[in-house]
Amino acid sequence: MNRGFYIILSAQFLSALADNTLLFAAIALLKMLSAPPEYVPILQQFFVVSYILLAPFVGAFSDALPKGQVMFISNLVKLLGCVAMLFGVNPLYSYALVGLGAAAYSPAKYGILTEYLPSSLLVVANSWMEGLTVLAIIMGAVLGGLILNEHFWAYGSFNHLLESLMLPTINSPQFSILIVLVLYILAALFNLKIPQVKLDHKLKNNHPFYIILDFARSFKMLWQDPLGKVSLAVTTLFWGVGSTLRLIVLVWAGLQLHFSLEQATQITAVSAIGIAIGAIAAAKLVTLENSLKVLPVGIAMGFAIFGMLFIHDWHKAIALLILAGAMGGFFVVPMNALLQHRGHQLMGAGHSIAVQNFNENISILLMMGVYALVIRADQPLNRLYHFLGIRHFKEAILLPSEAAFYTSVILLAGFISGVMYWLYRRYRHVNYID
Repeated sequence: MNRGFYIILSAQFLSALADNTLLFAAIALLKMLSAPPEYVPILQQFFVVSYILLAPFVGAFSDALPKGQVMFISNLVKLLGCVAMLFGVNPLYSYALVGLGAAAYSPAKYGILTEYLPSSLLVVANSWMEGLTVLAIIMGAVLGGLILNEHFWAYGSFNHLLESLMLPTINSPQFSILIVLVLYILAALFNLKIPQVKLDHKLKNNHPFYIILDFARSFKMLWQDPLGKVSLAVTTLFWGVGSTLRLIVLVWAGLQLHFSLEQATQITAVSAIGIAIGAIAAAKLVTLENSLKVLPVGIAMGFAIFGMLFIHDWHKAIALLILAGAMGGFFVVPMNALLQHRGHQLMGAGHSIAVQNFNENISILLMMGVYALVIRADQPLNRLYHFLGIRHFKEAILLPSEAAFYTSVILLAGFISGVMYWLYRRYRHVNYID
């Protein structure tokens, strides 16, 4: 790997670190404004919806300009969202603006890998990208909690400086947003240093109707291509399952591990460590040519998730989450690389990643919806379990939310193992196309 690749990684890490730190600052700002509790999940929905609504346009935008320039512009949009939040604009709308920048940023950050690197290095490059993104998620949580602390020395020092200059002081969420602004500025500076590559599949017509039709054509083409279909299906499944599993782990930690909410939140980061480990292993052991051979690992991941029902010790829980995360990282990184490779060949990297983001975020919304329905059906499920003679594993009466937890785990584990088994049986003999 050369210097240009590490510049791309640095830009992505700083931008992802800022994204994840800003989430905690926005939540703290909502609480300070005494917003209703449901605004917290709505905040994340505002972010996700941008990926879906803008999918037809961000792919075309990403392929119309040099990818480094697209990343720079996208970071500026994120920065504007931060400034809006800092100056009192509703955090929901401000965070939606950040989501708009993130939606435009995503096709560029992955698309440039296929344009800048040979296909033989795509799995390794994706493992680096995924590993650093996971590290940014973990560090974003740590940094977000640190700088929101009113006793943090830098926060106090900054307010003392403002007072000495006879300027008004700021609260801790505003201080956090200022830190995020600095991170976005640093990321933008790295964006300017990203090597320029030849434009890939630039559209001949910029009319919105034509762009939507082109996106529909790309969507159809990718789902009809055997290699594109299996890689798109796996990555779509992974992100839908991963987002749902994160919420289920919070319930699991409270019900069976007897963790507080703060401890439960921390344990969700353990699976991210596993994903990084799996990504590193994939880079060492998997090539693009044999990427379909990792599909059985997805089947095993379903069984690992099912194991949550039987674990009540936090040591074993951490081991299980690391194992499940490593399995996820091991099969999703080669599938990401394969999808980028085929997308680059068929329609342009930016177009294919926009299609990927569209599918992944719809998967997240749908699976979150199913999970919400299961939670709402907790009492009917409790009565059903009682009627069937099924009791809690410790021979006690089911507590509130336990029936929904058991049902969610069983459905999720069965779904991922079943889909991955079907994909493996159907596509394991598909030949790789260079």
